[in-house]
Amino acid sequence: MVVHLFDGTYELFRAWFGAPPAQHNGREVGAARVVLRSLAGLLGRGGVTHAGVAYDHVIESFRNVLFADYKTGEGIDERLFSQFELAERAAASLGLVVWPMIDFEADDAIATAAARNAADPAVDKVVIAAVDKDMCQCVIGERVVCWDRWKDVTLDEPAVIAKHGVPPASIPDLLALVGDTADGIPGLPGWGKSSAAKVLSVWKTIAAIPDDPAQWNVAGLRGAERLAVALREQRAEATLYRTLATLRIDCPIPCDAEALRWRGPDRPALAAICAELGLDPGLIRL
Repeated sequence: MVVHLFDGTYELFRAWFGAPPAQHNGREVGAARVVLRSLAGLLGRGGVTHAGVAYDHVIESFRNVLFADYKTGEGIDERLFSQFELAERAAASLGLVVWPMIDFEADDAIATAAARNAADPAVDKVVIAAVDKDMCQCVIGERVVCWDRWKDVTLDEPAVIAKHGVPPASIPDLLALVGDTADGIPGLPGWGKSSAAKVLSVWKTIAAIPDDPAQWNVAGLRGAERLAVALREQRAEATLYRTLATLRIDCPIPCDAEALRWRGPDRPALAAICAELGLDPGLIRL
C-alpha cells in the first residue's frame, strides 16, 4: 500500500501562476479548474489508492504568534485567495480526504500524516507530493519520500543529503541558520547553505554547535570565527527559527491509512463544483 499526500496550496499556486485566468459567472476559477483536472487525472490513471490533500485554509498559523515577521496572506491576489475554498471542495468532490488547516499549516498536516503512516506496517511507502525544502525533514530512508510530480523527481534520504548537504533530521536547523524567504525566516547573518551544511554535518543540530569555533572540527570551512559570533549573539533567535521551521506531527486530523482509502468520487458534489467552475462533469473521467 502506498499513501500519497498532496500539498493542495502548492497545487493551487502553481496552477495560478502557470495557467491563464478564466472566469465563470463573474468569478475567477482558472486555478481551481486546473487543480480539479490535475488531481482527477492522477486518480483516473489508477496509481493513487490512498491519499490526502492539505490546504492552508488561512495563511496565518500558530507560527505568526511566535514570530511577527512570519509569512502572512498579505499581498496574495484576491482572485487567487478566493479560489482556496473552491479548490478544497474540488478535491473533496473527487473523493479525496481534505485537510483545510487553520491553526496549523498544510505542511504540518502532511508531516503528521507522513509520520503516522510511516509507523503503520501495512503501509509500504509514503509519497509526499510537494516541493518545499521543509518537507524534506519528513523523509525516512526510502519509506517516506518527496516527489516533484511535475518533474517526476523523487527524493529519498540519500537524495536529500546530496541536495541539501544534511540528513532530513537536520533540515530545520539548516533553514534556521540559512533562512527561508518563502516563510519569512531570516536566518543568521553570514550563514550560507554551504557553511551551515558543513557545520551541521558534524554537529547535527544548532543546540549542539559549540560557541567556540576552535571546537567545531569542520574541514574546509571559511570564516568560522565570524559565523560563531553570529551564532553566539543570536542563538536564541536561531532556536526560534528552528521551531518555526520544524513541522508538527501532532495535528488533530483523520489520516490513518484506512481513512485515506480512495473510494471514488462524490458524484453529486463533483457535478455541483463543475457547475460552479463552468466545466462539463462528463469530461472528468474517474
